[in-house]
Amino acid sequence: MTDVARYQQKSKTLSALSIAGVALTLGLTGCSNSETTEAADGAAATEGQNIELLNVSYDVARDFYKDYNPLFVEHYKAEHPDSKILIKQSHGGSSKQALSVANGLQADVATMNQGSDIELLEKEGLVDSDWESQFPDNAVPFTSTIVFLVRKDNPKNIKDWEDLTKDGVEIVMANPKVTGNGRYAFLGAYGYGLHAFDQDETKAKGYVKDMLKNVKVYENGGRAATTTFVQRGIGDVLVTFENEANLAATDFGAGQVDIVYPKYSIKSESPVAVVKTVTDKKGTTDAAKAYLDYLWSEPAQQLAADLYLRPSVKSVLDKNSDKLPPVETFRPNDAFGTWDEIMSTYFSDGGVFDQLAVNAPQ
Repeated sequence: MTDVARYQQKSKTLSALSIAGVALTLGLTGCSNSETTEAADGAAATEGQNIELLNVSYDVARDFYKDYNPLFVEHYKAEHPDSKILIKQSHGGSSKQALSVANGLQADVATMNQGSDIELLEKEGLVDSDWESQFPDNAVPFTSTIVFLVRKDNPKNIKDWEDLTKDGVEIVMANPKVTGNGRYAFLGAYGYGLHAFDQDETKAKGYVKDMLKNVKVYENGGRAATTTFVQRGIGDVLVTFENEANLAATDFGAGQVDIVYPKYSIKSESPVAVVKTVTDKKGTTDAAKAYLDYLWSEPAQQLAADLYLRPSVKSVLDKNSDKLPPVETFRPNDAFGTWDEIMSTYFSDGGVFDQLAVNAPQ
């Protein structure tokens, strides 16, 4: 059985809602978990543009791609002065977005935050089998890690993973059943447990179970979790990506929250791929590849750093060490196996997450 079939069996309603929501988003902007933004030749979209690309991406990447698109359009115009290009973007939970593409959403490129989401599209024949070798760094232009966002002056004195199990600490995080953000948070906690207890699985599971008892809200996306924590004022700590935490601390939550870096955390990778079945049909394959290639340019890599994503180009990362401090991290595939194994063992119905979480979301 394919991953798509398995997902559909588990959550047909979720799939239908996801597809409908993304389709609606392409016509309307301003939805809470998905949105479409445009970048075009000149200040605004004009009639007669002969190339249109749809980037289907994960929830908290919207801020990066909103600023990246105009950069790319300017670059593309310089390289192709006779062409005009329009970039549209759609955002939501990474796995829901991948499922929507697998079920027919006409994405030219997929920019996700979990390898399994691209692998899903590969298995369905939508993405080339050698997608990882088509771009540098195994097609990962930037990475992130999991950190903690706490209330101003850290009243609960949260310093590291073990503090998340304290009595009275309320945690907000994304739902690991449907979002990459939530999965990285869960795996980060589990990896910390293995690290702290000398690879003792029983003790690691005990730590994670105690931590999950303190989860107040599982949100359906990383940005929704941030909104719940910062704007609705729910919880004592948000477990989320470094870039999302920094955006909250420096922008819409400025003065209300602080960031805490755990000593040991997970490395999240954001792979990208051309959806060849779509681009070949539309004649946009070259433009789609150029769109992704430019992610490794210095302007794009610096933009990533400015938004607290960790550039894959080392020279740019080193230049921004003041805002992206060194953190000891581990790769989920090194600790837990392939993404197929991770999804089956930890996030399938009845898997490790369901076993350890109190009132686990379905």
